[in-house]
Amino acid sequence: MDKMMDNERLAEVLGPVSEAENGRRRQRVRDNLRRTARRAARQIPFMDEVIAAYYCALDDKTPTRVRGVLLAALAYFVLPLDTIPDFLVGFGFTDDVAVLTAALTAIRGHITPAHRKAAREFLDEQD
Repeated sequence: MDKMMDNERLAEVLGPVSEAENGRRRQRVRDNLRRTARRAARQIPFMDEVIAAYYCALDDKTPTRVRGVLLAALAYFVLPLDTIPDFLVGFGFTDDVAVLTAALTAIRGHITPAHRKAAREFLDEQD
């Protein structure tokens, strides 16, 4: 685990929230994912899994708890101001990687081939 993101902070970021907050997170992620993914692509080697997690979070078949964890991690990823500002070259996405890794580890079994296919298509549009 990254020294910049301790377990207490991870639990705070990924913890359960209300449906209203999940809705706000969903909108924030939708509005900012493409731009943030483009900026982070070189620094986050598992960007395909991050985008697949996005599609998993949007899938109505995904359990509510899993969707909440994913939306929390993705909202943290797209927010411009977090523990380490994203504009710091070489360090800016360090905390984001910690949050995303924890979330993906917790829910990996819920990401389906259809989510990964949608992620590949999303990333192909980036090029």
